[in-house]
Amino acid sequence: METNTNASSKRENPTLAILTHSDETRIFRGNQENFIDLIRTGAEHGVLVYVMTTTDFKLSGRKAVGYTYNAADKTWKKGVFPAPHVIYNRIPYRKFELLPEVQQVIQACMRQRGIRFFNPSFFNKWTLFEWLNHAKKTQGYIPATRRLSSGEELDKLLAEYPFLYLKPIRGKAGKGIMKVSRSLLDTKSKIFELSIQEKTRSHISRYPNVSRLWSEVQELIGGKDYIIQQGIPLSSYKQRPFDLRVLVQKNGKGLWSVAGIGARLAGKLSITTHVPRGGSIDDPAKLLTYSFGGPGSRRIIARAKKAALTIAKQIEKSSGHMLGEMSMDLGVDQEGHIWFFEANSKPMKFDEPPIRKKSLENLILYSIYLAKRKPKRPLKKTAPFPLLAQTNAERDK
Repeated sequence: METNTNASSKRENPTLAILTHSDETRIFRGNQENFIDLIRTGAEHGVLVYVMTTTDFKLSGRKAVGYTYNAADKTWKKGVFPAPHVIYNRIPYRKFELLPEVQQVIQACMRQRGIRFFNPSFFNKWTLFEWLNHAKKTQGYIPATRRLSSGEELDKLLAEYPFLYLKPIRGKAGKGIMKVSRSLLDTKSKIFELSIQEKTRSHISRYPNVSRLWSEVQELIGGKDYIIQQGIPLSSYKQRPFDLRVLVQKNGKGLWSVAGIGARLAGKLSITTHVPRGGSIDDPAKLLTYSFGGPGSRRIIARAKKAALTIAKQIEKSSGHMLGEMSMDLGVDQEGHIWFFEANSKPMKFDEPPIRKKSLENLILYSIYLAKRKPKRPLKKTAPFPLLAQTNAERDK
């Protein structure tokens, strides 16, 4: 069913388009519940929100094709809407963003001076660590991190640190993460362990030397790009490590703010805290109080917020693109030091109700802010779309 929704209106109210990828079986990809919540929150603030697919994408003139949600009969309806003031990128997978036709759409969004487009792509883990490690304000939060390239590099870092994490550069939700560690078998010989995450538990295998360990790692990673990272002895709750999940967003004044902090507690047999890998959601104040007491917990949360804001500003500055939100994984070691592990430019929905409510409001208020401002030039000159540089493995697919 096609509808015409005030296509000839003067666009007095701000208009936000959620950009995603089309789908043959269910109209479009992405978290539709999230899109419905944004449409509803936008209506509460006088903002017209609709979903736009890369297939239907067209920005010429004052009209655009998109989808809105009919809550009465719980269906999506295709229609013609006022062209957007703001476009919010929610293309859900890297493989879609890397398609040539999708790249053309993203580049068109970035060139349109009359439209504000934020969060143009997924982050690259290695690029993030390079940016943050080269800035004085953020380098103190960064664990030792290298590109995984050889057994010699693995051997060198294992000599410095008792355990390491191997992470896919373009991984998601903990998938593909491995842990390697060294320990003494007796007074003269070492043994090396490789822990591989399998759904909610990990499989451990042992090797007499790094050469044997490296052979196994090479077979497991195949042609994928990985980083190797210093393992941090995290604070724990009843012998289960935890870390913090921070949602950082721009607010109605266009300034970075912390929408909320959650905590993720590792599963008993997991090497990560990710919920899909056996982790669980918990209260950060409770977990931190267990390790550091009440006053210590409050100090660490305050420092985590400060760190998250500093990191978000540096990522945006280094990227050269307009960003409006990101989630972060921050670790707290046993001495209370804050460590940065990961940032995601397409945050998953936070299950904590207060954070969820704040996140939706921030997105709409930030869109109102952008709609009222005249478009600026890019933050700085950069190579075309640096966040989506392809690896040889990706080009060969």
